[in-house]
This record gives sequence, structure tokens and C-alpha cells, in this order.
Amino acid sequence: MQLLRLLFTPSPADNSSFPAGFTSLGYPALNEPTDKGYFLCAVLCYGVSVVYSVLLWRKGFRRDDWVNYGIFAAGFIFHTIALATRGFSLSRCPIHNLHEAIAFIGWTIVAAYLVIGISSRFRFLGAFASPVIFAIGVLALMPGLDPPTEEQVFDIKWVSLHVAFILLAYGALGLSAVAGLMYLSVDHDLRINKMRALRSLMPPVQRLEKTVVRMMVAGFGFWTAGLAVVPLLARQDPTLNLASDPKTIWTVVVWLAYLAMLVMHWKFTPGGRRFAISAIAGFAFIMLTFWGVNLLSSVHNP
Repeated sequence: MQLLRLLFTPSPADNSSFPAGFTSLGYPALNEPTDKGYFLCAVLCYGVSVVYSVLLWRKGFRRDDWVNYGIFAAGFIFHTIALATRGFSLSRCPIHNLHEAIAFIGWTIVAAYLVIGISSRFRFLGAFASPVIFAIGVLALMPGLDPPTEEQVFDIKWVSLHVAFILLAYGALGLSAVAGLMYLSVDHDLRINKMRALRSLMPPVQRLEKTVVRMMVAGFGFWTAGLAVVPLLARQDPTLNLASDPKTIWTVVVWLAYLAMLVMHWKFTPGGRRFAISAIAGFAFIMLTFWGVNLLSSVHNP
């Protein structure tokens, strides 16, 4: 308990060099009603969901359980309050640095799950989404990802629109990957333990495959819309060469990769298992390279 007090109690002497809501050790302060405190509460809820999800996996998903859905809903409330608090304090959409972007990605995935999870057949997506959301939350809490806001050369309206579309794409593609994990679980049970699959309340693989495809199509559409705003941004500052920017190149490469996945699925109809693995691999690549590419970009990380 004494260690927790040290971690989450701000030091009045040397706390000035850290962003609002952080202690002198670089951890979020729990005793202040800041966006970081609310976000930490959300991450803790997602952590509880991870623990509870392990129990669901062990039981084989044989019972329609609202508990995990309720835990996610509680985390979503804290998460929404955190984003709203930051947005109102900064008078802008909170999506303009790595902390805000990662937090927003997690929020979109949770929001999409809560809508889809109203159906009892898809409520178990939460058991597969919770480790992903918890990892995203922990990453967003890392010190150093939330530097002071700097003046931007771009029109804030177009920047917000571009970033919002791209982050919504991350959320949809993330849920597509989660549905892919669920697909692989059901497919594994059908191959190895058919009785377990028959007793499970999870949806059939055909419905899960449609979910993977639809979420990927939605994510691809948002991604395309985000790219469509880039030429409007380029006109505002001709000195910036967005075409050679690492983040721009990365964004186009990811767009082409998902386009290839969808074309392969529609034209050649590969097996559902292969497509599910592609959805998981695509989102894993995004998450593993997102931070590094932002650091390399002089435009996205000035």
C-alpha cells in the first residue's frame, strides 16, 4: 500500500515538469479528477475484464454471461469521460499526439464491441478483445507519449477530420482482428473438440467470417476517407513534402495491404481461416509499427 501511495501521489516539489495528471515518477495521479485519472480507471476495468475472460475461456463459453459486457461498459464510461475531459480542457478533439491517438483507438474498439455485443451471439467478442484493449490502454499510459500541445501549421478542422477518420479505421480493423481471433477459436474447437464447439454459445464460423469481412470493409472505408483529406492538408503548406514522409508512405502501404486482402477474399475466396489470420496479422502490424513510424515522421511528430 505504501508503494501505491508513492506511485500515485504527486510530489509538490518536483511535479512541474510532467504533464497534468502525472506524478513526479511519471505515473498517472489517482487523487486528481483529470483525464489521466479517468483513463487509468478505464484501463483497470479492462484489466479486470482480462482476468474474467480467462474464466470464460476455461468454461468454454457455455453460458450467456453479461458480467464481462458490464465490465467493458464501466470501462467505456470512464474512457469516454477521460476523452471528454481532455477535449473540453483543450477545446479541440483529443487526437493530436500518441497518447490521445492510442486512447482514441481503444475507445473506438470498445464502442464498436458494445454495439455488436448487444447480440448475445457476439457478446463473447469481449473475451477476445479485452487483452487487446488492455494492452492498448497500458501503452497509452506510458510517460512521454503526451508532450505539451504545439501550434500546428494546418487548419485544425482538416487535421481533426483526417485523424478522426484514420483512428476510426484503426478501431474497425482492430475489431476485425478480434473477430478473427474468435473465428480461430471456434474453428479450432470444430477441428479438435467438436463437443466443446457444440456446447459453446459462440456464433458459427460463417457468421464470424462475415463479421471479419464487414469490419475490415468499414475500416478500409474510413482509411480511404482519411487519405482523401491528405491533399487538402498538403495545399495549406507547400513546403511540406508529405509524399516522402514516412508516416504517409506507411499509411499508403497499409491501405494497399488491406485492399489486397479484400480483393483476394472477394475474387479468389480464400478459406475463412486464412482470411482471419490475415486480419489479425494486419492489425498486429499496425500496432507494432504505429509508434515507430510516428517517431520517424517530421510531420506527424514535429
